[in-house]
Amino acid sequence: MSDAVNPAERPTFVPRPAQERILAYTGGPMGISAVPGSGKTFTLSLLAARLVERLAAEGRVDDREVLIVTFTNSAVANFRGRIGSFLHQERGLLPGVGYRVRTLHGLAHDIVRERPGLVGLSEDFDIIDDRTAADIKRDAVTAYLHSHPDTFVPYIKPDLLSNPRRYERALVDDAVDLANAVIRIAKEMQAPPHELRALLDRQSGTWPLLEFGLNIYALYERSLSVRGAVDFDDLIMLALQALRADEGYLLRLQTRWPYVLED
Repeated sequence: MSDAVNPAERPTFVPRPAQERILAYTGGPMGISAVPGSGKTFTLSLLAARLVERLAAEGRVDDREVLIVTFTNSAVANFRGRIGSFLHQERGLLPGVGYRVRTLHGLAHDIVRERPGLVGLSEDFDIIDDRTAADIKRDAVTAYLHSHPDTFVPYIKPDLLSNPRRYERALVDDAVDLANAVIRIAKEMQAPPHELRALLDRQSGTWPLLEFGLNIYALYERSLSVRGAVDFDDLIMLALQALRADEGYLLRLQTRWPYVLED
């Protein structure tokens, strides 16, 4: 005997007033304030399914999609499962057609991968994972400290200087953290190493820690360039650059994704 539930026998979903306003969405900007446990994922999934149904009724699911952008891969899987279930079991439509669920970095990758030449990348560019990125940065820090051993001496307690073994490992860890902070801020500013170098050179005084971070940033970017690769933090910046570089490409994506739901 099957335990499957006939869709006709499922309990009828009765949306709350706030959910009803969301599900009545037809276009334009809309913001939703939701606390954990409020049914946000369920409601957005149902809204996405209804918008896909609208595209299907218009005969546009071959060239248009509802785009759902969320934060984690687990959330992507959750949305895909819910939307696919709504479409297949309750509307008789094919799951996986007419919508796309991506993380923000995944969406940025799609945008860059489709037109890599807009941002100076080859068609077969690579994306390094977090472990490889960390290894490159640590190697750069270690090499820099070997060639500039006095960089952090002013910041080390005098009683430790007589026994370098006591602080060398901790020093490398702290130096990597500092380099990561500089690189992260630089990429958020969309500032390549040469621009930061020009900016730093115009400042009065000395900035040894910033000088260190900038050197590691330059070494890291050079290593990525040699590999023909980018890291995950580059993707969003590069996607933005691609959209700014070609208005026609931006227009095509806006046409492809007439509805964008962000979790």
